[in-house]
Formats: sequence, structure tokens, C-alpha cells
Amino acid sequence: MDRHSTTEAMSEAELAQVLSQVRAGDADAWGELYRRYAPAIFRFCRRLLPAREDAEDATTEIFMKVRQKLGTYDSSRPFTAWLYKVASNHCWDTLRRRRIRQDLETGDLDTLPLEHPDPGQLERLQTEHTSKEVRTGLAKLPDRARMALVLRYYADMSYDEIADTLGVRRAFVGVLLLRARHQLRDALSESGAGAQRASAGGKS
Repeated sequence: MDRHSTTEAMSEAELAQVLSQVRAGDADAWGELYRRYAPAIFRFCRRLLPAREDAEDATTEIFMKVRQKLGTYDSSRPFTAWLYKVASNHCWDTLRRRRIRQDLETGDLDTLPLEHPDPGQLERLQTEHTSKEVRTGLAKLPDRARMALVLRYYADMSYDEIADTLGVRRAFVGVLLLRARHQLRDALSESGAGAQRASAGGKS
């Protein structure tokens, strides 16, 4: 996942030194921090926002916020956890500003299938489909469902962190993730069936 890849990008000692230099106004150190972490943040934003241009803009804006808020970063916490928190808040605010957020609550729980997919199913979906297919499937999900999946499985956020970011009760996060996995599975199944129909039509 993205957070895992970024933690490998720089050792704790290197990161502490770079952050100290950034706080001191070192432009080269800031450039190094951006170079190391911006690609993963862009991929994170790309899964959440409608278009590539949106993800590019968001990445730039997120790092502007990171630079402004670096003084509030608690070095006792993992830097990537804090970085993804800034990124997720920015993306969620962006979606809300566009008024495309869909307010899902627990009212339709009765319509859920009895056989719930386990978390490992998302891993299988990722191995069975290309990253582009998964991203397309994610784009079909309601915004809150997409955010929950990406925060949990790509940014490794806890239920408490997800609840705080999305402004929902912690108890609702599990429900939200359960529904989101169903929705992603269905979206990928539909896209796969559509591709098969198009292929069959081309052969006739």
C-alpha cells in the first residue's frame, strides 16, 4: 500500500534530518521531501478524485498545507500517518465543496447480501484486475464509500482515524467498509461483463 511504500523511501534518521532542515527554511531539503513523498500522495489522490488533473492540483495543495503545518507535526507519530491525514482531509474537503458527497447511513442495511465478503477479498480483486480497472471501479462508488476503502486499504488508517476524517461514528466505519467492498466488487463485475460483451460483439 502507499503508506508502506513511503516508509521505505527514507529512514527515520534521514527523515528527521530533512524535516529539521525544512523547518529551518532549507529549500533543497523541502525539494527532497517532496520528491520522496509526492508520488505516493498523487496515487492516493488519484484513487479519490474524479480526474488526473484534480489529483495533480490536490497534490500541490496538500504539500503547501504540509509546509504550513509542519510545525504542528508530532515527531512521536509516524510522519506518513500525519501526511496521509493531511491528504485525506484535503481530498474529503474537495469532494464536499463540489457538493458531490453522498450521505450514506445505515438505513439500507437490510438489502446487504447475507454472505459478506471478507477484507481479503479486496486483495483478491486487486490481483484479478488491473490498477486502471480498480481505479475505474472506485470511481463508480459513492464518495464516502470510496474514501473509506482508500483510507483503510491504501493508507492503512485505523477505524478511529477514518471516523474522524469522514465525520461518522466509529461503529459505522465497519458498516461503511463492508458496503463499499460489496459495491466495488459489483462495479468490477459489471465492468468485466461489459468488456466481455464488447469483445463478443466485436467478433460477430
